[in-house]
Amino acid sequence: MPPIPKGGTVAVTGAAGFIGGWVARQLLDKGYRVRACVRDASDDERVGFLKALPGHASGRLTLHSANLDNAGCFDDIFKGCHGVAHISHVSNYGDTDYVQMVCDHIAKSIDDSETVSRIIVTSSVAAVVSESNFDEMKARPVIYEDRFPDDQNPRRSGYSIGKVQAERAFAAAAEKQGRWDAITCCPADNVGPIQSRHQKNMGPWQHLIELMLLGECNPAVHGYRPWHTVDVRDDAACHIGLLESVFVSNGERYIAYSTDRINIEDVCRAIDRLLPELGYSTPDLTENLDEKGLQRRAERLAVYWGTDLRNDRVRAATGVGFRSLDESIRDCVESLITVGQVPVVLRDGFASRNQ
Repeated sequence: MPPIPKGGTVAVTGAAGFIGGWVARQLLDKGYRVRACVRDASDDERVGFLKALPGHASGRLTLHSANLDNAGCFDDIFKGCHGVAHISHVSNYGDTDYVQMVCDHIAKSIDDSETVSRIIVTSSVAAVVSESNFDEMKARPVIYEDRFPDDQNPRRSGYSIGKVQAERAFAAAAEKQGRWDAITCCPADNVGPIQSRHQKNMGPWQHLIELMLLGECNPAVHGYRPWHTVDVRDDAACHIGLLESVFVSNGERYIAYSTDRINIEDVCRAIDRLLPELGYSTPDLTENLDEKGLQRRAERLAVYWGTDLRNDRVRAATGVGFRSLDESIRDCVESLITVGQVPVVLRDGFASRNQ
C-alpha cells in the first residue's frame, strides 16, 4: 500500500503518553494534521501539554476522547485520516480474547474509514526476543526482526505474547481487506524528555531515572540486564518514517533502537557527569549480595552483553538517525526537574533552583 501523503491527517492513539506525545508533536512539526486520541480530552493534567502546542490553537491538532476498550470508539475519528499511529496500550496483554477484540474493532474502524492506507502498530523489543530464555540468547546472539519469543516457554511474558498477537492480528486484517497495510515498530527502552508531569510515571525508564534523582537506584531491576536504549524523540521519528516510507510492506516489523546499551547503575552515575552544576548526590550503588548472588548477576549480564541487537532495517527504511545516550539521559533529567517537578537529592552546598 502507498505511504501517507505529506501534510495528510494522522490519528495518534495514546497521544497523551510518553511516545504518543512526541509522535503528535513531530507530526505537527512536519506539517501534518493530527487527531490526538486520549482517554479523556477534558483531563488537562494529561492533555494540557497537547493543548499548549501551536497546532491546537490553529485547529490543526484536535483532541478526541476514545476508550479503546469500547468497540467503535474510533469510527468517527478515523474517517478522513490517511494514517494511524496506534501507540496506546491495552489494559491486559495476558487476556488473548480481549487483545483480539481490541485489534478487531480498531481494524474495523480502519476498514470503515475508507481513507486510511497505513497503520503503525507500536509493539516492543520484548516481542522480538524472550528475556527469560537465556539458552536461546546464547545460541542465537544476533537479535533482529525475524525473531519471536518462544510462546511455549512456561516463563514467557504475557506482555510479549500479547504484543505479538496484536502485530499478527493487524497484519492479517490488513491482508484480508487489501486497501491498507499494518507495519510494526518495536521500540527498545525509551529514554528522553517528558512533556507533561504525569509522564514521569507512565513508563519504566523515565520513572527509574526519577527514582535515581530521589536517591534510589536498584541494579537488580529487570533481573540484571542492561538498558537497550532509544531516545523517545527518535522512536517517534521512526514511527513517522514508517508512515511515510515507500520501502515497507504489510506485516513487516522494525526495531527502533540506537545501539547504545548501559547498565542501570551507570545511568545513575552518568547524571552527575552530565550535569555537574546540578550537584546531584549519587547514591551508594553497592549491593548486599553473597557470592552466589554476585555470580548470578555476572552470568546474566554476560548473556545480555553477548547479544547483538540490530537496527539495520529501520535505518534503511526510514533514514532516521539516533541521538547519543548522553543527550537522552541529560534531557530526561532536566525535563524531570522542570516539567516533572522532581525534588532532586543534592550534595551539601547545592540548592534546588526550583525552590
